[in-house]
Amino acid sequence: MGEEVDLDHTRAWVEFPDPADEDQVFRCDLTWLTSRWGCIFGNGCQGIRAGRASDGCCTLGAHFSDEDDERRVTEHVERLTPEVWQFHDEGIRSGWTEVDEDGERKTRRYGGACIFNNRPEFPGGGGCALHLLALREGREPLETKPDVCWQLPIRRDFQWVELPDGEQRLQVSIGEYDRRGWGAGGHDLHWWCTGAPAAHQGADPVYVSYRAELTELMGKDAYDRLVELCETRLAAQLPLAPHPADPPRP
Repeated sequence: MGEEVDLDHTRAWVEFPDPADEDQVFRCDLTWLTSRWGCIFGNGCQGIRAGRASDGCCTLGAHFSDEDDERRVTEHVERLTPEVWQFHDEGIRSGWTEVDEDGERKTRRYGGACIFNNRPEFPGGGGCALHLLALREGREPLETKPDVCWQLPIRRDFQWVELPDGEQRLQVSIGEYDRRGWGAGGHDLHWWCTGAPAAHQGADPVYVSYRAELTELMGKDAYDRLVELCETRLAAQLPLAPHPADPPRP
């Protein structure tokens, strides 16, 4: 297993009202969002299962968030061709979805990983066929991939909070999808990138590299406000609670 920092470390959180909804407040982990994490799939990623580094985090397949999520993905699957999707013939012939032991629908596993995960030797390109489709069509990958796939490793949680005067606000937390995000089984993963220094070498901080995803999760006005807060934090000489997996600041 590769080096990872402890799950429990100091974090700097910020709360601000949603500019587009007075009944909603965002709670954002600035330690994570200003970190230098970047996806290193195919470039040092060790994968979540030992011996299957080329799967990345695609070994288990993807659960759909709801019927709309599956319906949206289905529309894009219909445009996949054998040149983009290594297992196109298998997926069309025998299906690309399955139901897990809890009755939840998900993408089917084939050959040990998600059926959309092209292997490194595939001429059309290794990695997610739905991701490759988006790039070929000039789209954001979040348009074509299951929700859980494009959101990782951002975690969005919802919680109703009662204020002292009895009113309630919906608190939307935006933070790091660390091992715990997978549930109890997350502690058994072979490797997980968000706490690995090897994955914290990005040219841009997360709030920049994940602009499209964060805008989709938060809305444009809230994302713009987040950018202001992140930039203020980074402008400080000694930002409080940097991510321990980040390289030392010059």
